[in-house]
Amino acid sequence: MKTVRLGIIGLGSMGAAHARWILEGKVPRLELVAAADTDPAAFGPFPEIRKFESARDLIASGAVDAILIATPHWDHVRIGVEVLKAGLHLLVEKPIGVHKADCERLIAASRTAGRKPVFAAMFNQRTDPHYTKLRDLVQSGELGAIQRVQWTITNWFRSQTYYSSGGWRATWKGEGGGVLLNQCPHNLDLLQWIFGMPETVTAFCRLGHYHDIEVEDDVTAYLSYRNGSTATFIASTGEAPGTNRMEIACDRGRVVLERGAIHFVRTVVPVSEFCRTTPGKWAGPETWNIEIPVEESGEQHVGILKNFVAAILDRAPLIAPAAEGIHSVELANAMLLSSFKKTTVTLPMSGKAYEAALKARISSSRFHKKTVVRRGPSARDMANSFGKL
Repeated sequence: MKTVRLGIIGLGSMGAAHARWILEGKVPRLELVAAADTDPAAFGPFPEIRKFESARDLIASGAVDAILIATPHWDHVRIGVEVLKAGLHLLVEKPIGVHKADCERLIAASRTAGRKPVFAAMFNQRTDPHYTKLRDLVQSGELGAIQRVQWTITNWFRSQTYYSSGGWRATWKGEGGGVLLNQCPHNLDLLQWIFGMPETVTAFCRLGHYHDIEVEDDVTAYLSYRNGSTATFIASTGEAPGTNRMEIACDRGRVVLERGAIHFVRTVVPVSEFCRTTPGKWAGPETWNIEIPVEESGEQHVGILKNFVAAILDRAPLIAPAAEGIHSVELANAMLLSSFKKTTVTLPMSGKAYEAALKARISSSRFHKKTVVRRGPSARDMANSFGKL
């Protein structure tokens, strides 16, 4: 096989974007041959590809070697399981599932597939040189022991019109969560990719604080790690202009990532050593100011697509194995569960326990969603019809 024949399930905003990049030739050795969507209008910009009304028909067609799922969140797992059972390679948009138990089902399907398919997730931020550089600094030991991480990511502002543009948006039943499930999967993935998974999570999630929605639009979470370090994660869709700032306090000083730049205030000697040995009462360690050069923003989505093709054709290692996608989902689930129960959650958490809590939220919901502009979620309609076939 010299090229990979790809089918996209869901031609909403992200599915259509992927289609354009591929058809423009930005991903060598990847050929977009088909897509599935129940909205005929979705195919308008793509007359050259084969059209399917259901995911199941596309999966069974024999026309493709691989599938990219770009449907709403709840459908990633049930469609993904069918793709893997059919022995097709799979790339899933973020998040790979709404809750940990569903992620476990999808990962289990990948492990029991007849032939081992390439199974990847669209964590395109892993291609961003800012984050790969931070990860290298942490994992190489250049920063010494990590003491504290603070990430404020509040430049996710969304208007009420955004939330009112679809009946499924920002509901427990339709989306499974708010800022943590929609805007922050990349951030949560990067947090665990760079620093690892915490031991405990304590979070305060305010539901419908800034908007007329029933899910969280404001989150403050405190994470503690087995090695004694801590982290604070703050996210919101109600603040403007908002902030995106990560600060790392470490034994070799302080690293700040903000506005596309990495600034490292490096201590000449480790902080712990200076603390033990200095004779001065008010002394502080000498520091160097270092600006770490970083390229723009990397290849992003196209980079993940290229890597997916290389993994299939060349057996290249994946940048974002989908099995790792469970970690960001677990962090989001743990933050919500902590807030629901007003308690600290220990990781690894029970996927079934959170699934039960989420189902209880869905069944007891009396929230009436006011839809101002009906932007038909054709991918959702398609996926729902898939489930009934």
